Amino acid sequence: MQPSDAGSRANTLQEAAGPLPGDLLWIGPVADDELALARECIAGMVGVVEAASPAAAVESPPAAFRDRSPVAILLASPIPATWTLADGIALSRRWPLAPLVSVAATLVEGRRRSGPALPGIEEVAWNELPARLAWWLHDRERGLPGGLGMPATARREERVLEASKRVADRNVPSGRPIAVAAPRPLDVEGIVDLLTAAGRAVVRRTCGRPAIDELADVIVWDVAAITPTDLTWLAMVAANRPAAAIILLDSFPRGETTRAALRAGARAVLSRPVSLEALTGTLLDLDRPTGRPASRL
Repeated sequence: MQPSDAGSRANTLQEAAGPLPGDLLWIGPVADDELALARECIAGMVGVVEAASPAAAVESPPAAFRDRSPVAILLASPIPATWTLADGIALSRRWPLAPLVSVAATLVEGRRRSGPALPGIEEVAWNELPARLAWWLHDRERGLPGGLGMPATARREERVLEASKRVADRNVPSGRPIAVAAPRPLDVEGIVDLLTAAGRAVVRRTCGRPAIDELADVIVWDVAAITPTDLTWLAMVAANRPAAAIILLDSFPRGETTRAALRAGARAVLSRPVSLEALTGTLLDLDRPTGRPASRL
C-alpha cells in the first residue's frame, strides 16, 4: 500500500481485517511533510482523530473521546518546543489512562537523541511511529503495558532488555526468513543480535548491499545514509523480488529520501541505531493477515 492510499482506504481495510483497535488522538499539524507521511501510514492500523492543540482537545473534547480514553495521545512537533509540560499535565488530567507520546519531525532530531524534552513523555521519531505503534497495539491486545509503561528516562539498553523479555514471554513465531545486509561486519552482527532477540530466523548475512536475487522474504538493509546509488540498487532488488519486504536503516531519515525509498520499493525506513521495538513492530506489521496491508514507512 502506498502511503498516499492510507486515508482513502481506511474503511476498506477495516472491513477486510476486522474492527480497528480504537482511536488515538493526534494533536498538532499534519501539513508538515514528514508528519503527514507518518499520519498517512498509521491510518490503516488505528483510527485517528485530530485536534489543533492540547487546549482545544481538553476544552472541547472530540466526540469520540467524551466518554472514553484515546488509545494514545500523540503530540506532533514539526519544530522544537512546540508543546510544554503544562500541556502534558492538562491532557493527563483529562484522560489519565491514555499514554502520551511525542512525535518528532526532523528538526528535533538532534535533541531527540539527547533525551526527551518533556519529562515522562516518550518521544518517537516520525519515521518510526508506524513500527512503534504496531508494537504497542500488539501489546495492548494482550493486556500488556508494553514499552509505554517504562519511564521516559529508561536507557536504550534497558528498553532492549525489556522488549526482548516481552518477545520471549509471548512466544512470537519466527515468521518469514530474513536476510541482513550492512556496510560493516559489526553492523551486520548487531542487527542479527536484535533479530535473534526478537525470535526471528536470519538465513543470510551480507557485508555490503543485498544481492539482487536475494531469496529471503524479508531483507533488512542498513544503508547508513541513503544515496542515489542505493535507491537505484533498491529499485533493482524490489523489481527482481517484488514479494520481498525490504526494510532500510538510515542514520538520519528525511521526508524526501524516505518517500523516494518507498517509491523505489522499500517497505519501511527506520532510524539507526534501530531499536528492538521499532524493528519488531515493523515485522509484526508485515505478519498481519492479508487484507490489512502493512504500513509503509
